[in-house]
Amino acid sequence: MGKKLYIGGLPYATTDDALNRLFSEAGQVESARIITDRETGRSKGFGFVEMASDADADAAIQKFNGQNYEGRRLTVNEARPQAPRENRGPRPSRY
Repeated sequence: MGKKLYIGGLPYATTDDALNRLFSEAGQVESARIITDRETGRSKGFGFVEMASDADADAAIQKFNGQNYEGRRLTVNEARPQAPRENRGPRPSRY
């Protein structure tokens, strides 16, 4: 089983497909996803890539962490488990 990687510093125009193609240079990619804002649908500038093996994930970290991608410096490391969220109820309307 592979590792899930956190990818920070992504250009806001990066797509899931572009992220997949980029990380395919380091090994087999199981999934690649850019995180977007719920309300606007715009990229938040980070995403997650799941590599097929630990070796592929380690190779991706070595290859891409700190590297320049389309004018932005990437941060690539092993993703930490998501912390549980408290149920805060419905969000208030901004309008």
